[in-house]
Amino acid sequence: MKMKNTKMIAYLGISIALYIVLGMSVKIPLIGHIGTDLGYIIFGFACFAFGWPAAIVGIIGCMFESLLVSGWIPIGWMVGQAIIGLMCGYFYKHSKNKAVHIFITIIAIFIGVGVIKTGIECVLYQIPILVKLPKNIIAFIADTIPMLIGLWLGYNYKTVIVKEQV
Repeated sequence: MKMKNTKMIAYLGISIALYIVLGMSVKIPLIGHIGTDLGYIIFGFACFAFGWPAAIVGIIGCMFESLLVSGWIPIGWMVGQAIIGLMCGYFYKHSKNKAVHIFITIIAIFIGVGVIKTGIECVLYQIPILVKLPKNIIAFIADTIPMLIGLWLGYNYKTVIVKEQV
């Protein structure tokens, strides 16, 4: 049992590092400070491979990426990442239906980014919702695409994951 826990921690740590590197290396600016975050590819893959514990990949990956790039801790993003990771990780593991996976990915990111992140940032920074929501809807779309790519990679490397199942 300890070996499985150790392997899980190692895989999650590697996933966090990959999330940070990928998220920092390629940024396509969309609006304001919002751009594509290719770290979501790793996040989606980790959710598929490890289930709900992969939420830690999104939380810590997002936190360190933001600290290294802009020097701040994004509370709204981190809570949103937790919701996304818990929802996607749980449903990826408990459903074998790809349509359910895609639907859950879209719903989870909408809730995590469009609702939770928006709400937290509006309250913390006293930003009017009509100012923040349109930007976060763009972020929702920009984050959904790489997350679905990560899910697709999970499907295509399923045999590797099954052999190395932790």
